[in-house]
Order: sequence, then C-alpha cells, then structure tokens
Amino acid sequence: MASSRSRLRLPSFGAQILIALVLGIGLGLLARAIQVPDAPDNGLTVTLQTIGSSFVQLLRALVPPLILTAIIASIANLGKVTNAARLAGRTLLWFGITALASVAIGITLGLVLRPGQSTTLSPETAAPPARTGSWLDFITGLLPANFLGLSASTTLQTGDDGTMTAGTGLTFNALQLVVIALVVGFAALKVGPAAEPFLSFNRSVLAVVQKVLWWLIRLAPLGTLGLLGNAVATYGWESLAPLGTFTLAMYLGLALVLFVLYPVVLTTNGLSPIRWFAGAWPAIQLGFVSRSSLGTLPVTERVTVRNLGVPREYASFAVPFGATTKMDGCAAVYPALAAIFVAQFFGLELTVWDYLLIAFVSVAGSAATAGLTGALVMLTLTLSTLGLPLEGVGLLLAIDPILDMGRTAVNVAGQTLVPTIVAKREGILDQAAFAASNAADPFAEDEEEATEVQQTATGEPTAEPTTTTEAQPTR
Repeated sequence: MASSRSRLRLPSFGAQILIALVLGIGLGLLARAIQVPDAPDNGLTVTLQTIGSSFVQLLRALVPPLILTAIIASIANLGKVTNAARLAGRTLLWFGITALASVAIGITLGLVLRPGQSTTLSPETAAPPARTGSWLDFITGLLPANFLGLSASTTLQTGDDGTMTAGTGLTFNALQLVVIALVVGFAALKVGPAAEPFLSFNRSVLAVVQKVLWWLIRLAPLGTLGLLGNAVATYGWESLAPLGTFTLAMYLGLALVLFVLYPVVLTTNGLSPIRWFAGAWPAIQLGFVSRSSLGTLPVTERVTVRNLGVPREYASFAVPFGATTKMDGCAAVYPALAAIFVAQFFGLELTVWDYLLIAFVSVAGSAATAGLTGALVMLTLTLSTLGLPLEGVGLLLAIDPILDMGRTAVNVAGQTLVPTIVAKREGILDQAAFAASNAADPFAEDEEEATEVQQTATGEPTAEPTTTTEAQPTR
C-alpha cells in the first residue's frame, strides 16, 4: 500500500525554473507599474529584492567552505587517476583554446556592430567603479592574507538625518582560497598515508557542505523569481534602450559561443551536441538563474558525471577547477566587447597589439573572476591593461545583472564541455552514458545518490561509469 500511495508530484526542476522566470518578469512589470515616481520602492519591489538578495547571500555564505574542500578533494582524487598530469595539462589546454575562440567572437562583434557608437548615453553618465582590478592587484591578490583568505572592510553610510554610521564586515578573496586549497591539496599528496585522516575529514566536510548546498539550490526557483523580478522592477526595459546595441551584441556573442562554437568543438571530437545539451542543460539553466559558477558547482559536477559520462575522479578535479577559472562568458566575450565599446564611446582607436592584449588578458586573467557573480574585476583589469578610461565601467553597470545571467550560463556550459572533450580524447568517457544523456531532474534522490555521498565521505572507489551514470527511462 505504501508503494501505491499517491503523492503530490511537483514539476521538474527545469519546469519550476521556467515558471519562476515567467512569474518574475510579470511581478517585476507589476512592481514597476505601481511604482510612484520619486517615492521609495513599493512593497512588491522590496519583497522581490529581499528574496533575490537573500538567495545570493546564502550562496555566497557556502562558497568559502565549498572552494576549500572541493579543490582539496579534487586534487586527492586526481592523484588516483592514471596520467593525472596529462589530464590536467589537456584540461588547461582546452580551457585556453575555447577562451581564445570566445574572445575572438567578442572582438569580431565589437568591430562589426560598433556598440560604442550606437549608444545614446552621454559622457556625464560615465563614472569610475568603486572597485578596480590591475595586474599588480591580481598578482599580489594571489598571496593569502590569512589561512581563510578573509579581510575586514569598513563602510560609511549617511542616514536621512545626515548622521554618519560605520559598518564593518568580513569578506573573502575567492582566488586566495583557491591558492590555499591547491597548496594544501598538493601537500597532502606529498605527505602520503599520514595525510589520509585529514583527506577523509575533508571529504566528509565536503559531503556535508554539498548536502546543505543541495537544499539551498532547491530554492533556486524562488531565487529566480526574486532576482529577475527585481531586475525588471529596478531597471525596466528603458535602461536597455541606451545600450540596446551592446546588449544585443553581448547576447549574440554568448549565443554564438554556446550554440555554434561549442557544438563545432563537440562535433569535431565525435560527440553529439544534442546529447551534450540534454545532459548539461540543468547546470546551464541554474547558472543563468544563480549568476554564480561556484553556487552551481554541485549540479555542474553531477551532470558532468551522471549525464555526460565523465569519470568521477577526473570530473571532481576539472569541474571545481573550471568553476574558478573557466569563464568564457565573463572573462572572454564580455571584456573583449566591453573594451571595444569603451574605446568607441570615448573615440579612441585600438591597434592590433591592443586586440592581442585583450586575448592575452582573457586567457591569463580569467581567474580574477573567481566564480562569483559579476565580472567587474575582469573588466577593469582589461581596461587598465589597454590604458582605456575606467570611467567607461560606469556606463555598463546599470545593465550588468541582466548581462551576467547569460554570461554565467555560458561559463557553466564551458565547465561541462571541456571535461567531456578531454575524457573523450583520452578514451575514458563512458560513451553509453553520454549517448543516453537526458535533462532529468538532478535532484532525484535514490540509492545511487546515497552510495555516491558515502563514497565521497569515505574515499571508496566508485563503480564503473556504465553503472553509475546510466540514464533512467523518461516517463
């Protein structure tokens, strides 16, 4: 009787996201329609903003332990893989190849569409950003200030009565956390058997963090409603009008990377783009919503292993590493297109050398984005390298959340693509799992998932890919 008992079945995760997207746009338009000019935000706008910001804040809270434990565990797992150094080198190579192709698309669209000459913005709207990036900051930022990469910052706020209040908060440097995790992981490998209790503890912590993150990701539809609704209510379609050509060029570039470049790469390596899209779609969809590669990391790794047939030992290295460095949207298409936009807006000519610098910065400096929401540091790093006015950043900040959704979706797509390509070229891809890939609900909990969590915590070897990644029949 228990097995036959009917239960209320919710729509699939993908359907929930789509419903939330529609509701978010509708509520955002409603909030904008009832907003009184020159008045404080109405209750609906405040509610949408609170829901969206709370979801992102919770994601950020889990990022530090996720980075530390995931990368340490991934290095330990990579040490168990044959030809680990070769796999790591091939992964970096394909990161660079796809990044160069992506930045070439951004440069081409900037030269053809000339978005900097099609805007109706005035120079008075240009303003330098509050936070900038430079090569010196990037290099010195690699050196951890402390073991957790934490730093304190104090902000001053002026109240309505003119009084000043100071607030101090802790922030973390994701790039420093990556460096710390890499060093600790390689040190544990060098120590050998004596480090096994530490690695076992790290795997247990990672399993717990991932479980908490899974609970949070289940709230993604609610976060989608708040984030998109607040974006529509705050910016509206009017904010896109002055930057319509740039927005069009940006999303066109992202579409070319996702629907042209990646399928070409897959096809030339003997893989079906349709099967890859079907398997990777849950992660791409969540990346669009969360605007965080690291927040999407558990889903990205799961679909890479289960749906695409990449061995878990290799995926547990390539996917977390890609979540911090593989940014074809934020660190390739966007900075290239934005740099050309700023140069055209201020009437500055770029040389062939400048375009080569854009390509170099996109490949070498992509880690500056560190998998978090936004690409401000990467953009200012590019502009400062080219000697372009940093005031141009202020022109693009108004629509950055709208652009960041598409950028992150492409980032996540690339983080599933490269491990799949490398696994195929190295002959370790589970072809049966890849051929049967589908966009089934990634939150389905069954005995297989329980086994995976136990193996993650204990470090036991996983079963063969053909038994762990076999797709379930669709209903």
